[in-house]
Amino acid sequence: MMTYRAWVTDAVYGNEGVYDFEGPDTLFSETPVRIVRAFMEHVDHDLFPREHVDYELNAAIKHGDHQVVTAMGSLLFDRPPAIPFTLVISRKPETS
Repeated sequence: MMTYRAWVTDAVYGNEGVYDFEGPDTLFSETPVRIVRAFMEHVDHDLFPREHVDYELNAAIKHGDHQVVTAMGSLLFDRPPAIPFTLVISRKPETS
C-alpha cells in the first residue's frame, strides 16, 4: 500500500483540507475517475463515518508522468445542498 495526498477546496464555504489516504501502489495506473473514487471511498468511510457521502464528478484529468489528478464536482450529503469542490490527488511526498 502507498500513501496518497488529496487537497480539496469547496467554493461555497471557502474551506480547504489536505487528506492522506492509503491505496494500492498501482493506483495511478487506473483511470482518473477510479483514482477519484479511491479517495471518495476514504471520505465516505473514514472522514464522515456517521453520514453517507456521495459525489457527482464533472471532470477528472490525469496529468501524464506527473502522477497528479485534478477533478471537480459536487459532494452530495444526505441533506442538501450539494457542495461544489475542486480536488488534486498525488502521491504523498516523501519526507526525509
